[in-house]
Amino acid sequence: MSDTLKEVGIIIGEASSNEFFFSSKPGEMPSRWEYLLTYSEEDIDGTPRKVQVVAQIERIISASQALTKELDFEIIKKIIEAGLADSKVWGKARVLGYLTSAGDLYQPKKAVIPGKPVWIAPTEVLEKFYSFPEEEAIELGSLITRRDVPISLSIKGFRRHLAVIAQTGSGKTYLAGVLAEELLRKGGTIVILDPHADYVFLSRTADGKRHDLSDRITVFRNPSSTGRYTETEVGKVKSYEICFSDLDLDEICLISGISTKYVNIVEGLGMALERLKAKKDVFQPEDLMETIEGAKDWKEEGVDSKIIKGAMSAKKYLARLIKMRVFTHASTNITEMLRPMHLANLDLSGLNDYVADYISFKVLSDIYDKAATDQFEYPVFVFVEEAHRFIPAEGSTYSSGIIKKIAAEGRKFGVFIVLITQRPSKIHSDALSQCNSQIIMRLTNPHDQKAVSSSSERLSESLMEDLPGLNTGEAVVVGEMTRAPLMMSVKKRRTKEGGSDIDIISKMKQAKEKAEKETIQNQSQRLREEMEKFME
Repeated sequence: MSDTLKEVGIIIGEASSNEFFFSSKPGEMPSRWEYLLTYSEEDIDGTPRKVQVVAQIERIISASQALTKELDFEIIKKIIEAGLADSKVWGKARVLGYLTSAGDLYQPKKAVIPGKPVWIAPTEVLEKFYSFPEEEAIELGSLITRRDVPISLSIKGFRRHLAVIAQTGSGKTYLAGVLAEELLRKGGTIVILDPHADYVFLSRTADGKRHDLSDRITVFRNPSSTGRYTETEVGKVKSYEICFSDLDLDEICLISGISTKYVNIVEGLGMALERLKAKKDVFQPEDLMETIEGAKDWKEEGVDSKIIKGAMSAKKYLARLIKMRVFTHASTNITEMLRPMHLANLDLSGLNDYVADYISFKVLSDIYDKAATDQFEYPVFVFVEEAHRFIPAEGSTYSSGIIKKIAAEGRKFGVFIVLITQRPSKIHSDALSQCNSQIIMRLTNPHDQKAVSSSSERLSESLMEDLPGLNTGEAVVVGEMTRAPLMMSVKKRRTKEGGSDIDIISKMKQAKEKAEKETIQNQSQRLREEMEKFME
C-alpha cells in the first residue's frame, strides 16, 4: 500500500505511544484534524509485527528562526527582500490506535520511531477504522475532514447509555431524529419523551408523505395537553391516559408530596382509599377528597383521633392532584408503547412542567417494571429530550429517581437512556456520568463545557477547545459507541423535523404585508365614512 500513499512528513523529536511530532514542507502540511498513517512494530501473540497506526493532527505550528518577534519591522522586511527568511512547519498528532486482523482496536504499547515517514490515511483504512459489522452499525454521517469516509456507531455502545449535548441551534434534535430513524430500522423499540413536539413528524418524510415505517410510529398525547400541533397536522394520535383508581397508596403519596415520615397522614389517607375502593371501582381525586371530608364521622366507629386528624391533613396534598387534571377513567397500558420495532413519541407539549414530569415518571416506571420482570424481552431505547428539566442538578422531580435507576441498572434489563440537552451543567452529574458515550455539538457556555469535561474521561482538552467552532450539524463523538474519538458531519434525515426554528425573515415579511393591507383597508373605511358624512 505504501506505493500509493501520499507522504506528508517525517516523525521528529520525542515520540510516545500516545502522540508524536512530525515535520512537513510548508506547502504540504495537512490541515488540522486530518488523519495520518504511519507504521510501528508491536508484539502480537509474542511475535513482533508491523502494524498500521492511525493518528489525527491536533496542532500545527509554523515558525522561522530568522524572523523573530524581537526584530524591528523594517529589518524583517529587509530579511524577506534579501531572500534570507526561512520557514518551517511541524505538527503534533494524537495516536488513535491500530486495528488487528479481527477488527479490534488496540492502543500501541511502543512509541513510533523518529525518522519514519508519515502519510495521509487512505479512505479504505479510515472506513475500516470507523465502521462496525452491519448488524450492529448505525450510520450517522461522515468525517468532517473526509466527507468521503462514512462513519457508523455501534449499537452495543448504548448498553452504557448515551448523552446528546449541544447548545440551541446546533442541530441536536435533528441528530436525535437520525438516531431514532436508524435504531427503528434495526428493529429497536424507542420511546421519546417530547416536551416540545420536536419528534411528532417522524412518521412523515421531509415533504410530508408517509414512508415504509410510518405504521410502526405512534404519537401519544394526554387529553389534558393542548398540543403544539393539531391531530390533522400530525396524523393519527393515540390518547395516553392514567386512571387515578389504578394508583396504589404509595404512588398517591409520591405524586402528592406526602413523605413516608408523616405516618398519621399516610394511614389516614390509606384508610380513606380503602373505603373508597370498597364503594367504587373507578374514581377520581375529587372522590377521594370527598371521602376524606367524611373522616370526622370515623370517630363514632372507634378510629383513632390521630388517624382522623392525619386524613384531614391529607386534604391539602390531594388538592395538588386535583389541580393536575391529568387523570381519566381508564389507563393506557404500557404495552401499547412497548412493541417490537416500534417508536412511541410521547407528545408533552401544552402541558405544564409539573404534569409533564409526572406523566414521564409514570411511563418510565412502567417501562422499567415491564423490562425488569421479563414481560418485554426486546431492547428499549428511551430518549429524554430537555433532560435537564426531568433530572436537574439541584432539587428533585418525579422523573429524577426513575431516570437515575435506569441509568444505573437499566442495562441489566435492556433499557437504555439517551439524555438530550442543551444545558449539561443543569443535569444531575450522576446521570450524566452514567452516559459512557457522548455526542457533543457546538457548545460555548463555560459551565456547560466544564460539566461535559467532568463527565467524560475520553474527551481530550484539544477536542473540548474545538466545540465552540463546530458548525451546525457537526459533532464530536466519544465513548463506547465508537472505536476512537471522531468528528463527524451528520447525514441528512429521512423524516420531517418538528423542532426547527421559525423563518424569522419570511414571517416578518408576511407581517408587513398584512399590516399594509390593514392600512389600506383602514384608509378605505375612513374615506367611505367621510363620503357618507359629506352626502348627509
